Amino acid sequence: MAAVLQRIERLSSRVVRVLGCNPGPMTLQGTNTYLVGTGSRRVLIDTGEPAVPEYIHCLKEALTEFNTAIQEIVVTHWHRDHIGGIADICKDISNDTTYCIKKLPRNPPREEIIGGGEQQYVYLKDGDVIKTEGATLRVIYTPGHTDDHMALLLEEEKAIFSGDCILGEGTAVFEDLYDYMNSLKELLKIKANIIYPGHGPVIHDAEAKIHEYISHRNIREKQILTLLRDDFEKSFEAMELVKIIYKNTPEHLHKMAEHNILLHLRKLEKEGKIFSSMDPDKKWKANL
Repeated sequence: MAAVLQRIERLSSRVVRVLGCNPGPMTLQGTNTYLVGTGSRRVLIDTGEPAVPEYIHCLKEALTEFNTAIQEIVVTHWHRDHIGGIADICKDISNDTTYCIKKLPRNPPREEIIGGGEQQYVYLKDGDVIKTEGATLRVIYTPGHTDDHMALLLEEEKAIFSGDCILGEGTAVFEDLYDYMNSLKELLKIKANIIYPGHGPVIHDAEAKIHEYISHRNIREKQILTLLRDDFEKSFEAMELVKIIYKNTPEHLHKMAEHNILLHLRKLEKEGKIFSSMDPDKKWKANL
């Protein structure tokens, strides 16, 4: 069990974590939102969920405690537990100018509406730099968890704000494993010292954690490939593979495991290691 996170905690001279006050099975102790910088105006990374008055109260308290205001809001991806608090912040935390809210665009592009549509996103791109007093943040496009996911490199600390690409405990879910693995490899190249995740405690050995994530997925992939190659004349449905690989897992969790296996199969197919056919249900076979 991870240590209990404080609702407001100064993590370094330029990073304050404000917990989203939205605990749950997917959000762990809640979404981590971060005030970044050292000056009278700072960047807020992520905003928690909508209609959580405790979070707005905590954020106001943090702004008062550190004698600062919000320069701009940057969200790591489109999921509700990261963008949901935007409208409440705009309504309940006054600012001398309209808040500028930034993110990466969806891929493929689609219209995104903030709250009732009063504001629009300012779209960033990979490599963009966001500056505030005491902090320089570089955008790193890290698709996989979602198609618009980004991490942010805090250059002064060689620290990564990882969003939901890497969590402080457990493993992350993803939409596209091929993209996700490539994103992990990109983050590894940075040789970061520390990771400030979207959920869970701070990760102090960044490289070891990224290696652990890559290794976890590689082990599962190897299991699938070995099964398909050892019985190369047979075609397997995803659930057949689940029943072999997850044989010690309770059956009520097999549907979730099937989703996981399907993402692995799609990645292997993209890489040309396996192929699929419909007869009549989708089945996979090793590409020897």
